[in-house]
Amino acid sequence: MILEVKNVYKQYANHLALNDVSISVPRGSVFGLLGPNGAGKTTLIRIINSITAPDKGEVILNGKPLTLNDTANIGYLPEERGLYKKMKVGEQALYLCQLKGLSKTEALKRLKFWFEKFEIESWWNKKVEELSKGMAQKVQFITTVLHEPELLIFDEPFSGFDPVNAELLKKEILELRDKGATVIFSTHNMDSVERLCENIALINKSQVVLSGNINDIRKQFSNNKYIATLKECNNLTTENFNCANLLNFREENNIVYAEFSPKENYTPNDILRELINKGTILKFEEQLPSMNDIFLKSVSK
Repeated sequence: MILEVKNVYKQYANHLALNDVSISVPRGSVFGLLGPNGAGKTTLIRIINSITAPDKGEVILNGKPLTLNDTANIGYLPEERGLYKKMKVGEQALYLCQLKGLSKTEALKRLKFWFEKFEIESWWNKKVEELSKGMAQKVQFITTVLHEPELLIFDEPFSGFDPVNAELLKKEILELRDKGATVIFSTHNMDSVERLCENIALINKSQVVLSGNINDIRKQFSNNKYIATLKECNNLTTENFNCANLLNFREENNIVYAEFSPKENYTPNDILRELINKGTILKFEEQLPSMNDIFLKSVSK
């Protein structure tokens, strides 16, 4: 584990922001920090970045208690962006990179690479106030990753991006992971969670209510439904099935998509044996719930 948060509490006046929160983030992974607004996610992120301190509990980075010096090895993109609107883009990017400890020469070299990669060379002498929200976010993303920290934290990184640029950012996040970085990102976009994350923690009302590997979690919430895809299908009705209930059925271009749930004392293998006599089976798989469904169910509890 690159990061462990152990039994952290944080109180603000009459509000308990974090109540005995513990998470473990595997090295070299993309970790989703999820939860509704006001759940405590931002407070936890601020503690990991040493912006504030926990009242109780500890944060362990690389096997040692977190110190202020460790923040040099963390890249943080906050939800509320922090660029200076009157400064020129290039001037500000260079300044922020030097704050992270890069020499001017090295910072310029890396900025040139990223500005070319994102095709934004023409923005160098523009003022930040001339940029759209999405454009400014690209600049801040670059300044977050430029010093190549081993831990990156993105709070709602896709906010303000159109679908094309959101896809670009997702691709970059996966490339950073593949190069050895560990990524924590907080988002309300459950589709992005399913595509990017290997592990998640869901915080609700200041407490972790769900955590672990995303595939294991989806299986944990399985509702025992199966989807079959068939061709050359005939006589597919509920009455013609002994072992399953036919829940949904549709046909497109002579391909049949059918959803089943096994009846009591029957298994998916029994469904398959019956389907063999109904047509040619192209695919048969369990219909696992989406992370959006799991999020809603867990928060509703």
